Amino acid sequence: MTDEKTGTFLVTAADEGSAVLTDVDDGQVHTLATNPGVEVGEVIEGTVAPEPPMEVAWRLVEETERWTISVEESSESPTTLERELASEQAVGELTKRDRAGTGEIHVLTVAAAETEAAVDDVLDDRVGLRSRAARLGVERVVVRSAPGVVSVRYLP
Repeated sequence: MTDEKTGTFLVTAADEGSAVLTDVDDGQVHTLATNPGVEVGEVIEGTVAPEPPMEVAWRLVEETERWTISVEESSESPTTLERELASEQAVGELTKRDRAGTGEIHVLTVAAAETEAAVDDVLDDRVGLRSRAARLGVERVVVRSAPGVVSVRYLP
């Protein structure tokens, strides 16, 4: 089987007996034979290795960093820049921009009547939001909206 793997992993499932870590870079899933004290939504930077003797499950052999990523909907409207970006693109288009400092901002233009449904769709993909946030090394995902605009902010 494979050898040890070092990377950034999102905890996508966890209970008393085991946990599932997903590599945020390549999507590979690692089911741990035991739960080393992790919870869903946490990000682990570390190393996993196959659990002997059968090597069908994994174990966390080293943890260098751990943090939790919060995902929230804000009552604040998108910024003026985000609204301008949305107005310059067609419905269904997405613009990704680096934030000053750390993180990213994604601006999605939607039909005004579909804004609430679009926000719900975005928030329903917590694994995707947290995986991207983990790749960026940030701790918060904030979703803002106004009619026709949904912004997703990946923040330190």
